[in-house]
Amino acid sequence: MPESGHTWHKAFKAEPIEACHIRLWTAGRVKHPDAPLIADELYVAVLASGAPVIQMTLSTAGSRIRITATGPDPLALISSRGPGWQIITGLCHSAGLTTDECGLWAQLGTNQ
Repeated sequence: MPESGHTWHKAFKAEPIEACHIRLWTAGRVKHPDAPLIADELYVAVLASGAPVIQMTLSTAGSRIRITATGPDPLALISSRGPGWQIITGLCHSAGLTTDECGLWAQLGTNQ
């Protein structure tokens, strides 16, 4: 039986005040207790790139949740190596840079 899931996309202005909206938006769609914090950290990492808008994506499949934050331009190496990255990798099963290098993703769930 194939896994079913949902995907949500939303563009947020690249302003620090939007971080609280990202946490609320995430918590309203997925029920994992770490998901809002992870979404926040991904957003902040891409925010540091100077992007005017950050696209957030939440995807579920079975027990897995994938959170992605992307901007329009490739990210600097520090985006995936700073203190926020340690929080993300400590809470997730896997995380990385998107294939176009314009965003970061993190995957969490109970049965990987």
